[in-house]
Amino acid sequence: MTKAASAAAKDLAAAGVAGVHLAWADNNGIPRSRIVPITGLADAAVRGVGATTLFAVFDSHDAITYAHPPLSTPSGDIRLVPVVERLRRLAGQRALAWAPVRQVTADGSPWPYCQRSLLERHVAAAAKEGYELRAGYELEFAVAPLGSTDVASAPGHHGPAYSPHALVELDGFVAALLRDFEANGLGIGQLHAEYGLAQVELSLTATDPVSAADDQLLARQTIHAAAHAHGLRVSFAPMVSLAAAGNGWHLHTSLWRKGRNLLSGRPDGEGAGYVAGLLRDLPALTAVTAPSVPSTMRLRPGYFSSAYCFWGVENREAPLRFVPGTDLLGPGHANVELKPSDASANPYLALSAVLAAGLAGVRDGLSLPEPVAEDPGTWTEERRSEAGIARLPSTPAAQDAALLASQRVSDALGEEVLGAFRACRASDARWAVDRTDEEIVAAHLWRY
Repeated sequence: MTKAASAAAKDLAAAGVAGVHLAWADNNGIPRSRIVPITGLADAAVRGVGATTLFAVFDSHDAITYAHPPLSTPSGDIRLVPVVERLRRLAGQRALAWAPVRQVTADGSPWPYCQRSLLERHVAAAAKEGYELRAGYELEFAVAPLGSTDVASAPGHHGPAYSPHALVELDGFVAALLRDFEANGLGIGQLHAEYGLAQVELSLTATDPVSAADDQLLARQTIHAAAHAHGLRVSFAPMVSLAAAGNGWHLHTSLWRKGRNLLSGRPDGEGAGYVAGLLRDLPALTAVTAPSVPSTMRLRPGYFSSAYCFWGVENREAPLRFVPGTDLLGPGHANVELKPSDASANPYLALSAVLAAGLAGVRDGLSLPEPVAEDPGTWTEERRSEAGIARLPSTPAAQDAALLASQRVSDALGEEVLGAFRACRASDARWAVDRTDEEIVAAHLWRY
């Protein structure tokens, strides 16, 4: 690794790179980083860079909660070790490169709060059972002029939704995104003006779970830099206005075994077990994949954001939307979309929970109920009750209860990560108690 890091540093320095972002996401989904000079990359690859253990208990507002007993003092240090094989020069920030990190203890041993290492362990365990997960994110974000305090009063584009005319206002930014994503090694499936206020969506190419989580973080960095270079700023927050559709970061996954997509065709056997496992633990999963206070505000009926617990085939109100393969697209295209997912989720934790819940469904031989083709939000409460369709958790307290009620999802996070994660959520909930919905939206608008 030292030789690889030294060689990479030499090449990057010759190309004009001065430093490297060592990047990770905290338990609120907020990217954090330390920059090392390019001359320090090789040493960082061996010894890491120091950071406080308390990053695990930062809440969404940069307050430190000491409510998690193992991290209840300001004492303690970890090392951030760059994953050199994921090192990328940033096309939109030519003097900088980027690499995700593993968080290890001061003596180099595994640190139980490292979210990336947790996902690596889940992927390795699945591989031992013969399973491979493929994952890809759709990223929605709102665009506003640089210096704007909100999106509603200064939208970056004025629609119409899905129209090419909307993106004419963002022509330089869109061109930069396409070029910078390619240069940074990120595949885009498509990009368009979305339904929400000044909203844009792009989809990342599906890959293995760890790479998908890394790509999600690198995509954010790429989008922020391209926006700034074109006089814009972007909001990835779950809510940008109480009157508008929010930003979801929909997570598409498929389960593979021996080179075969188990979701091809109508889900049956192991494929059905995977989707049924997600459905069984959906309230707990949502506590991890859409965990912030504004996340719960986004999950409301009628906004294609998913408010109720059910699955459907190509049903855009369904929190689990099954996308079948076709003769045109091929069986490898089949996947299930998790819609209650957004930028406030740590992507490594989200994928760990999804993989664990889905595989538990396979092991338990679960079967699926009939898919729902309608919007249960238009039904009476009596009809929803008869169909066994309940509302997803809509408060921080309900999310916490759902998380604790699922031994599978709790165990997937592990005792340490679960404790720190819950402490962050509780701190956020306390912060929100005396604030209005408008204040909550404003406070999260530019955090991600």
